[in-house]
Amino acid sequence: MSFRLNSLHRLGGIGLLVLAGLNSIAATPPAPRKAKLGKVLGADISFLPQLEARGVKFSDKGVQKDAIQILKDHHFNYIRLRIFNNPAADSGYSPGKGFCDLPHTLAMAKRVKQAGLKLLLDFHYSDTWADPQKQFKPLAWQDLHGTALTQAVHDYTKEVLQALNAQGTPPDMVQVGNEINHGMIWPDGDVQKSDSLARFDVLADLAKAGARAVRETTPTALVMMHIALGGQNVHSTLWLDRMIARKVEFDVIGESYYPKWHGTIPDLKNNLTALAKKYPQDIVLVEYSERKREVNDIAFNLPGGKGKGSFIWEPLNTWESIFDKQGQANDLLLIYDEISRKYRVD
Repeated sequence: MSFRLNSLHRLGGIGLLVLAGLNSIAATPPAPRKAKLGKVLGADISFLPQLEARGVKFSDKGVQKDAIQILKDHHFNYIRLRIFNNPAADSGYSPGKGFCDLPHTLAMAKRVKQAGLKLLLDFHYSDTWADPQKQFKPLAWQDLHGTALTQAVHDYTKEVLQALNAQGTPPDMVQVGNEINHGMIWPDGDVQKSDSLARFDVLADLAKAGARAVRETTPTALVMMHIALGGQNVHSTLWLDRMIARKVEFDVIGESYYPKWHGTIPDLKNNLTALAKKYPQDIVLVEYSERKREVNDIAFNLPGGKGKGSFIWEPLNTWESIFDKQGQANDLLLIYDEISRKYRVD
């Protein structure tokens, strides 16, 4: 997710260019790994260090606490953190400061694990925001293509995970790319081009390189593929079939859902239900903000027990946040007490 959004960003998923090939690939989904994903009530709180640097203090019912502890008190059990390659670069996410770089991620991972929560690590493979509208290649990789770029993805992923492992905070789940239905690391992995079928080969190689690094370094971690097509089943299925046909192995399907770009609640239910019936992977709604009760009713109620739950996107300070601007918890936080009771989230 990014703050720089427009109406073209999420409409149409992977686009009409690739719809012509809808029936061109007959994909047989491989069996997922044997690792089990329990019920997830998660939150992406990657902004937390920035908010704390501004002096924001978080509190619940008048008692000041670590924001992570407050979330745990209300039955959140998973935290999602995004990581950028070099966010401190002039063109990066956090020029000169480097928020969401490896050192900040290591520090946050310690806090998450010390609180007894699980960790989802979200690789953007960019120095700044990556989403369907933009997937900027990291500056250090500008001259890399083909096998050199694929190797860079593998090596960088491995380096980050080894650092997390070394301090005893391995992630429990890893996203190989962020909202990559239009591809990643453009222009190499941009699947919106006229030669999109060939570029799917590149995208698949990049995804496999990242997933391979996860398997090598953190074999207990689940691998997620994340697309921003919450209510768009045709596009979701086409993308997944193409990646599976190219032997990309993953354990979890991640979807984003924002009504402005991804349709109605019935659209979301229809898509996720169809995906649960078609694919062996578990499904997590890994980004949302609005319609909290309705979204979670869908996310926890998919056929075959495939719906494992959700991650609310940046609930500390954006959109329908569960804290006010002074860091005080509001009544929206209480919704998660209801959800945890309803779906028996540990």
